[in-house]
Amino acid sequence: MSGIFDDGAIAQTTHAEGEIRYVGSREYGQVLVTKHPEGERLTPERSLTIARHSPGGFAVGYRGSGPAQLALAILLDYTDNASLARDHYQTFTDEVISQLEYGADGTWTITDADIEQALPDDVALPA
Repeated sequence: MSGIFDDGAIAQTTHAEGEIRYVGSREYGQVLVTKHPEGERLTPERSLTIARHSPGGFAVGYRGSGPAQLALAILLDYTDNASLARDHYQTFTDEVISQLEYGADGTWTITDADIEQALPDDVALPA
């Protein structure tokens, strides 16, 4: 779960083509998350309609409100299923988000494989 991030929203990695990944970095004390390959910024707004853990933004590396909001936002974005995201984000926080560390390049990466591995086998995922 690490990668190289160019703040120009271009990931310079060797990930498989078509693979979805969320790349995080810190800027002015805030965690910024970009979804690739689209290069779109992930924000907390949509996930705040489900649970308001951290209106101020995301965080990683511990169990808390910022990591919970990030976990919910990623699952909601990836699955586009509010019910699924609500049901599984706490486990995703514990198993994935709380374990993230920034690499030497100042970034972290979560891939679609990381997301799918953390969800139960019987969960229907996007095609």
